[in-house]
Amino acid sequence: MATEVKRLIQVRVDKGAHFKRDGFGKKRQLSDSWRKPRGQHNKQREQKKAKGAHPTPGFGSPVAVRGMHPSGFFEVLVTSIKELEGLDPKTQAVRIAAGIGNLKRVALQDAAQAKGLKILNARVVKTKTTKAPAKKAAKPKAEAAGKTEKKAPAKKAAKPKAEAAEKTEKKAPAKKAAKPKAEAAEKTEKKAPAKKAAKPKAEAAEKTEKKAPAKKPAAKKTTKTGVKKNE
Repeated sequence: MATEVKRLIQVRVDKGAHFKRDGFGKKRQLSDSWRKPRGQHNKQREQKKAKGAHPTPGFGSPVAVRGMHPSGFFEVLVTSIKELEGLDPKTQAVRIAAGIGNLKRVALQDAAQAKGLKILNARVVKTKTTKAPAKKAAKPKAEAAGKTEKKAPAKKAAKPKAEAAEKTEKKAPAKKAAKPKAEAAEKTEKKAPAKKAAKPKAEAAEKTEKKAPAKKPAAKKTTKTGVKKNE
């Protein structure tokens, strides 16, 4: 970029102003884009200092850099490779349209770079690549053998037979000595209750006689006259 162009761009920056419409901060639906105030009592139309400046001719940028990108190039919107023809890479730069897909964008960027044109909105396009999973390197046999030795637990030393025999003797409970038959016979005699002696038949007969009540004599029937029938 020439030094004169740089100076004029800086003049434009220092001279520039932001012109905002009246009341853009009072209502949410109003944007800050410039609209001419037309109200009869509007303070901005009356050019009150606190209400903001109007876009009058004094705020214009130098003609040589008017419409120029801050990088010092005049930008050109491009949508196809044919539009790259006839562009001057010294004074013009390329801006790729936003609606261009990734495949076409890659082709446009490659063509513009081949012609030496500056791309103002260059983008790195990520291409999807399916990578095969990397196989693990085969470990040497020596390392594998060492690992198996570490993993395998050491077997316990076999105890002598004498110790095993002692343990079995301790675990097996001693059997109780068999009691003599005489003692067993005595126990059975104690447990069996003595049978009651049979009472004589005479006593049994007496009991039955006591239980049976004596029969009462039959009462003699009488008539209404008081005279006994049997007499």
